[in-house]
Amino acid sequence: MAGKPTILAVDDDPVVSRAVARDLRTRYGADYRVVAAVSGAEALEILAELALRDRPVALVATDQRMPGMTGIEVLSQVRRQSPGTRLLLLTAYADTEVAIQAINEIGLDYYLLKPWDPPEERLYPVIDDLLDGWRDEHPDLSSVVRVVGHRWSDRSEETKAFLARNHVPYRWLDVERDDEARRMVELAGAAIDDLPLVLVPDGETLRAPSPLQLAEALGLRTRAEQPLYDLCIVGAGPAGLAAAVYAASEGLRTVVVERDAPGGQAGQSAAIENYLGFPKGLSGADLTRRAVAQAARFGAEMVLANDVVGFEQRGPVRAVLLAGGGEIEARAVLLTTGVSYRRLDAEGLEELGARGVHYGATASEAAQCQGEDVYVVGAANSAGQAVLNLARFAKKVVLLVRGERLEDSMSHYLVSRINQTDNVEVRLQTLVVGADGHDHLERLRLCDRRTGRIEEVTTSWLFVFIGAAPHTDWLGAEVARDEKGFLLTGSDLVTADHVRWPLERLPYVLETSVPGVFAAGDVRLDSMKRVASAVGEGAMAVHLVHRYLATV
Repeated sequence: MAGKPTILAVDDDPVVSRAVARDLRTRYGADYRVVAAVSGAEALEILAELALRDRPVALVATDQRMPGMTGIEVLSQVRRQSPGTRLLLLTAYADTEVAIQAINEIGLDYYLLKPWDPPEERLYPVIDDLLDGWRDEHPDLSSVVRVVGHRWSDRSEETKAFLARNHVPYRWLDVERDDEARRMVELAGAAIDDLPLVLVPDGETLRAPSPLQLAEALGLRTRAEQPLYDLCIVGAGPAGLAAAVYAASEGLRTVVVERDAPGGQAGQSAAIENYLGFPKGLSGADLTRRAVAQAARFGAEMVLANDVVGFEQRGPVRAVLLAGGGEIEARAVLLTTGVSYRRLDAEGLEELGARGVHYGATASEAAQCQGEDVYVVGAANSAGQAVLNLARFAKKVVLLVRGERLEDSMSHYLVSRINQTDNVEVRLQTLVVGADGHDHLERLRLCDRRTGRIEEVTTSWLFVFIGAAPHTDWLGAEVARDEKGFLLTGSDLVTADHVRWPLERLPYVLETSVPGVFAAGDVRLDSMKRVASAVGEGAMAVHLVHRYLATV
């Protein structure tokens, strides 16, 4: 029992407290230590004792109406003492407004209206979900992947990014700082060109692996299983994953091809707070995990670490060509490749590569900024979410904004939270014009657009969230695009002078200039850059695919 994470149930009524603990033990007793308390004070004493013994607390479930200390007051103390613990409030309908307020004030994870009988329907599904999230953030360190390399190495950064974006827990060992890392390099007989070493539990040691080699070693699917699919989806962002769920659930043989990791840009977000149905918000990683599991449940295949490099029409079949010579054939194709952040044009940045310069930010990258000064470029929601996440770890976060007002491009709730965060500074009308360092980023040169004054600042961390660059060149001339590479669909094809639509019928709303090839999400011209709209377009595309397949 001592080694198990703890679930703490709190209710001032001893009978209710025992009943809650009984229900929790019935479901979770094999994996968790379930403890009951009959007051807020007793609960905090238990938590303090667990903290002294360095024992993790996975979940605290408490009644709201208790004498001496309310449930929210208890959970507020828990949040300060154990930030990763999941918080569940058991409350009456009359206290719903208070519970919603607690979501904003203390980060309450969920509130559940009493009574919760039968627990199989009302209690366990909620707690299952909360504990799944806690386990994802607290993996068993004895079984995680270990990565041994140089901190300021492009290949090490690429390996860590691949693991993080595929939600694979890993432990980082720096050869310049860790004796254990140097010992592993010596035992492996590894040269500098062999780094990073990747040690997979119960597997062989990988030396400077490619994403495809890494994916295969981790047991991720990297090859399609069927010779012909009804629908091939290229890109596993929100639009692609939504389409996979709807297509597979409706009986279409569906495969999703992703060159990096599921989730797209949204998957890297620390907090998506305005997505319908999640009052507390959810992380991009959590949304991705749910969507991937849902698509797999309905039978959609996921092919990872494969870059798509070409497209061919073969009569009624559409072929997607993969790097390395592979291909996938399908009766219809949906393009949901999204966009990438545009490269920042500043002297010295290109030479630094990934050594201190990051496009997007994962949770693991944020944690590595502990106690340091961090600079972020961008003014949209993705930049705002990253700033708030980085501020949890960094000594100071400086947001560099080209425009005159942050409110012109960022949601109000993010602007308000940024302004209320003590260790965040917003610098308007400021550009990065240069960067340099010996073997990694050490200095940035900033220009004030109003005065032209150049200032040099010291930092090893720059995160960039600007622009939107679609990667659609691989499609060739058959699939029409605008001058920036965004895909033309529906009525835009009819009004475009340079496009000839080959059929008598008009193109469907999300159909490209090649019949049977559709586009959804950010890669499509004039799409709304929001997660919810991408999900909606992905679902809508499946309806149009059905209509198309009925004609061929």
